[in-house]
Amino acid sequence: MRHLRHIVGAAAAVAAASTVLAAPAFAAPAAENYAALGDSYASGVGTREYTEDSGDCLRSPKAYAQLWADSHDVSNFTFVACSGAVTDDVNANQLDQLSADTTLVTISIGGNDIGFSSVIQDCLLGDDNGCDSAVSKGEERARNELPAKLDTTYANISEAAPNAKVVVLGYPRLTEQGSCGIPFFSDAKRQRINDGADVLAEVISARAEAAGFTFADAREAFAGHGVCSSDEWINGPSNPLVESFHPDVDGHAKAYLPVLNAVTG
Repeated sequence: MRHLRHIVGAAAAVAAASTVLAAPAFAAPAAENYAALGDSYASGVGTREYTEDSGDCLRSPKAYAQLWADSHDVSNFTFVACSGAVTDDVNANQLDQLSADTTLVTISIGGNDIGFSSVIQDCLLGDDNGCDSAVSKGEERARNELPAKLDTTYANISEAAPNAKVVVLGYPRLTEQGSCGIPFFSDAKRQRINDGADVLAEVISARAEAAGFTFADAREAFAGHGVCSSDEWINGPSNPLVESFHPDVDGHAKAYLPVLNAVTG
């Protein structure tokens, strides 16, 4: 009986060892080689804190891209987003930072291509009809001019970083309805600005999907926190003017970063 117990015990040990040896080995995920491209919404304009070496590009340590890099395993982080950038600027000045070694690219681009700042200015200074006209012109450019520009830009990103996951972060709706301390900034104006944001999101998401990229929609994350809300995550008219209608520190940390985390982990 004692010998039988020894035999059974030895057999069990061999079986356990076989199970351990047969278990698959999972390699730890490699650190990301991350490049952040785009315009002022990507660079962090509106956070009111910028690195000295970024100059007029106004790159912020509080921008969603920097926050993501700080909170993930990143072997290399290249931050070239720049205030005022349009698609042509991305193609001419930012893509040389990408390579076959790049594993993650984020980009916010397109707002300046359709005249974002002039639309906001016309809506703030003009009447309801003037705002409606300005937004309509922006929507027309979004539908008729922007798709080809995005297609070219996205194709160039794919060529420059063929092994990267590319996340296209959209723009938020900028305003909320109701009581507002901004003179003459009517509910009608605010609604038209948000309508324009929806058109822009529709165009950008469609072109991102066509390119095989991931579109990260920021509109719901900012809901209830636009200009004229009681808890604004987007700056209203500001000094300096460039920070107007751009996400603040909370907008990047509480809206954009969670949206990016949701698609990257």
